[in-house]
Amino acid sequence: MVLTHPKRALALGFLSWLVPFAFAFSVFPLKQASPALFDTVMSLAVIIVAAWLARRYFRDTSPRPGEALLLGFLWLSVNLVLDYPMFAYGPMKMTAARYYAEIGAGYLLYPAFLAGAAWVMR
Repeated sequence: MVLTHPKRALALGFLSWLVPFAFAFSVFPLKQASPALFDTVMSLAVIIVAAWLARRYFRDTSPRPGEALLLGFLWLSVNLVLDYPMFAYGPMKMTAARYYAEIGAGYLLYPAFLAGAAWVMR
């Protein structure tokens, strides 16, 4: 399986990181008050962004589960590459184990959601 629009996939991959990252700033005070609620809100943000961006990616074709899964793993990779250095070397100084447990694993929503949505649509 190949990506039919690789440049579009990369550009949208950047947005898949930027939009939730920017949104997190506005709801970050919630993390102190209720960490579990913050995690739920952020998961919902990732799913909503995934749906919006998938619609943009597949705007001129029907989504195929294999391509959607590959797209999801690309977006997962983009998010990890852009995100991890900021949390590991920025002000939070998170260890790799803590980053992947608290934040990185959440990006698995991209391949799971995209593949599942494409499978339902077939």
